Amino acid sequence: MIRIGIPRALLYYQYYPMWKTFFEELGTEVVASPPTTQVMLSVGSSRVVADTCLPVKIFVGHVLSLVGKCDYIFIPAIRSVRSKVYNCSKFLGLPDLTRAIVPESPLILAVEIDVNQGKRSLYQAIYKLGRWFTWNPFKVRRAAIAAWQAHLNYLGLMSSHRLTPPQAIERISGAPEAEPKTDFSQSTQATIALIGHPYLLYDEHINHRLIHRLGQAHNRVLTPEMLTAEELQLATARLVGRAYWTYEEEVVGAGESYLKSGADGVIGIMTFGCGPDSVMMNMVERQAARLRTTPFMSITLEEHTAEAGIVTRLEAFLDMIDRRKRRQLEVCV
Repeated sequence: MIRIGIPRALLYYQYYPMWKTFFEELGTEVVASPPTTQVMLSVGSSRVVADTCLPVKIFVGHVLSLVGKCDYIFIPAIRSVRSKVYNCSKFLGLPDLTRAIVPESPLILAVEIDVNQGKRSLYQAIYKLGRWFTWNPFKVRRAAIAAWQAHLNYLGLMSSHRLTPPQAIERISGAPEAEPKTDFSQSTQATIALIGHPYLLYDEHINHRLIHRLGQAHNRVLTPEMLTAEELQLATARLVGRAYWTYEEEVVGAGESYLKSGADGVIGIMTFGCGPDSVMMNMVERQAARLRTTPFMSITLEEHTAEAGIVTRLEAFLDMIDRRKRRQLEVCV
């Protein structure tokens, strides 16, 4: 059976169930790379120039981990998934970058997705991808419909059951994810919302098990995926109007929503040197300063970020929220 490799990085947490369904409907086996390790980060960093952003370095490490384990690697070039809303440049050149710096990579299945070019172009891209495995257009169409339904079910599962992507993927596929379950059996200390891109929030290696640490301290964790698409879009519109970046809602929309309701504190996660993230996170930070109702902290990650630094800042932030809640309780009493 043909094996398709999918790196567990960048857009994995947004689209893995959809991609997996599409390729399996075409009769192939899907192989996801294992969770990020220091070795992956090191070998990925060694292949690119120093100024390359951390998520791309990790992506390259995941591609290298799939060498010899699959027949093809699926690396789409996603330019836009909404009209007049655009993706970061790192996603556009990903297939070409991978071919250049990982020459030993299996054959790369590259497909360009840009809804601004119209439905015809989108359908042609999907059929072109499917023809690697079948010349029957009806089979490709059935696979695409099944994949889209799997994606809608995935989004609905996360928003309705308040699940993170790793938890939703585990529930759908039955394959255990690396992220430990958050234990709410004891009393919840606080509700903490995390905002940022999934490849930062759910990669336990680069964020030093942030969600797990919050759960260990008996905090309830909220993430962007736990909000519906409508909630995210409305919150984004309130703060900045029309979104320009494809994944702006994961930061701006979720931040605006959680600052106004549902959270005792908000933590923003971004990577060093990312221009769009720095602008978006600054918008949320300024909104938090204006509202003065919900504490906000931003954490910037890069490959040399120390675990001790993350733990120290997290403990200080949680202590501040605890003192704040106690003062509010005293005032009420």
